[in-house]
Amino acid sequence: MEFITIFLICLLLLILLAIIYSFNIKNIKKIKKMANIEKLDKISAKYPTNFEMCKEYLKKLKNEKVKIEENKDSDATVYIATLDKICIGNLKNSYTRIQTTAHECLHSIQNRKILLFNFIFSNIYLIYFAAIIVLNICNKLNNQMIYLEILTILGLIYYSIRMYLESDAMIKAKYLAKEYMEEKNISTEEEIEEMINQYDKVNDIGIKFVNYQLLSGILIKIIIFSILCIF
Repeated sequence: MEFITIFLICLLLLILLAIIYSFNIKNIKKIKKMANIEKLDKISAKYPTNFEMCKEYLKKLKNEKVKIEENKDSDATVYIATLDKICIGNLKNSYTRIQTTAHECLHSIQNRKILLFNFIFSNIYLIYFAAIIVLNICNKLNNQMIYLEILTILGLIYYSIRMYLESDAMIKAKYLAKEYMEEKNISTEEEIEEMINQYDKVNDIGIKFVNYQLLSGILIKIIIFSILCIF
């Protein structure tokens, strides 16, 4: 009975959070449309390549030891903490590339202990979840509630660390992008202001969605484990 209650509470929270954060098909489509705005894309096209831009950002941040690698087969630009490397995706046609590149460069100067802990802990969290799922299916867990409580605690720790890293980079990226554009002196003040205003809109939705995705990931894991415990 207790696992049925936990299942229903988590399911209700999942729906409630989706409503609060406006996580729906309409807004997902809206974000995709926001990624390409012809007028802003043309402004962005005047700036250096993503690779050159990344080098300039890192120089500005006094962190030029970071490796930079281009991955033209992917749209994702990510910072890999364990390798101290930024992999630049194929984002050359979108105005968002100026802020996205800034975002990943900012990750590279975050507290290294926190970055590495996030990497190690997130893997421990996933391994633990996979392990208790397998053990539960094999009827090897004597006290399922204790394992569920541990899973919940691990999830909350994971969320607090990951959300700190992401929100910190998201908030600062807009300001770094603005400074960069002003220093390059390629665009007019009006164009820069227009870009920054759009970044505000992107960040407003983006931070909400990252919050929801992280929280929903925790809740879904609890729901899956609870269902297995019920049966």
